[in-house]
Amino acid sequence: MEKHKICFTGHRPKSLPWSYDETKESCVLFKSVMASIIEKAIVNGYTHFITGMALGIDMICAEIVLELKKKYKNVILECAIPCIGQEKKWSASQQERYKKIIHKADLVNFISKAEYTKNCMNERNNYMVENSDVVIAVWIGMPSGTGNTVRMAKVLGKKVRVVNPYDPK
Repeated sequence: MEKHKICFTGHRPKSLPWSYDETKESCVLFKSVMASIIEKAIVNGYTHFITGMALGIDMICAEIVLELKKKYKNVILECAIPCIGQEKKWSASQQERYKKIIHKADLVNFISKAEYTKNCMNERNNYMVENSDVVIAVWIGMPSGTGNTVRMAKVLGKKVRVVNPYDPK
């Protein structure tokens, strides 16, 4: 059976209503909405999920997928990591979260085998979109890397589901 694929793109914490505080009610609600969206996708045959492993939406969605894997054994989480050492400037707790997700992931792909370059994030986004059927974008509609990824997905004829983190539904 073909594994239908979804990738996630979205903002970093500074552009989210809860910033870095995921205990805020707005984040708890957002996670609940995203869990429903992802579970509905699984029920509809989407079993392969790709995350870019950036801070913010990427890691939140990865953790939701990992939680749903407990119920849906056929689900695959793929981490598309843009470069070697992506996490090295993050706080110790952020690095620990990152490592836990990678350890539990089914597939870990380093898009670049080098350390950070000016283009590695775009190359990661290209990989995710090209290897997905659907893009779930947590986006507020402003120019950003997420916006560029949404545009690319539309050009390539991919289905795009936009979720506004300020008004998730």
